[in-house]
Amino acid sequence: MARVMILDARDRRVVFPRRPLVMGIININDDSFCGDGTLDIDAALVQAAAAVREGADIIDIGAESARTNRGPITEEEEAGRLLPFIEAWKELAERSVPADGAQLWPPLLSINTWRPSVIARVLPHGGDLLNDISALPDAANARLCAEHGAALLIMHSIGAPKTPHTHVRYPDVMAVLDAFFDDKIKLALGAGVRAEQVMIDPGIDFAKQKEDNLAIYARLDRLHRWERPVLLPVSRKTVIGEVLGLPDPKDRDAGTVACIAAGMSRGAHVFRVHNVRAAFQAVKMLHALQ
Repeated sequence: MARVMILDARDRRVVFPRRPLVMGIININDDSFCGDGTLDIDAALVQAAAAVREGADIIDIGAESARTNRGPITEEEEAGRLLPFIEAWKELAERSVPADGAQLWPPLLSINTWRPSVIARVLPHGGDLLNDISALPDAANARLCAEHGAALLIMHSIGAPKTPHTHVRYPDVMAVLDAFFDDKIKLALGAGVRAEQVMIDPGIDFAKQKEDNLAIYARLDRLHRWERPVLLPVSRKTVIGEVLGLPDPKDRDAGTVACIAAGMSRGAHVFRVHNVRAAFQAVKMLHALQ
């Protein structure tokens, strides 16, 4: 029997085991690698409402692309893109209707950012979860989550965000993840984050090569030793394109569903995706089969 885990996100509590959660991606930018971003806040809200109708349990909003071949935007610009969405979120969620009775309701709002000055500006206005792609180099972002009660998603990577790491090689990527999460979870708890606020992400494609990513999928159950929910960022990843010979990310949805199936078979709890409809249907069907 799966062990009970609790994820606390502000005043919300999610109890696992349950049907895995679908996190829908909303890019408030004009340089998303899938070309689905928008700088129009109203258009982003329309996209989010559609994702919720299609079954998203969490909406993940980001204002800066993680692409390493694009320069960073200013902190002022990033906060200026995020705040109008955050302020409109509660009304959007209240007027939405769940796709089914098992959808997390109302959906959680995840803020995808990593710079402490931006987080300090936006978290007072809302956001249940901080999706931090910085690999938690210090305790600053953890302290902000502790202050506001937001859940903290710790993602594995190496070096600064938006910097290419294609040279990185690991003799054993799972051993690296073991040491990383031991260290970073300890850092977060020392900053005042409660264990129930922590979620972990192995960082598919971040400072990893094809063999590393495939090894993570194959050995994902090793990440359960921390007894924290595991998020898999499966959507349209480079590793899918490499395996299937598909250079265009928009062609990788079938491969994404295959990664969802692999992740569910090894106990993943959350899947971050662009195509919410396909992911929701896959998760719902796979859950019924299990």
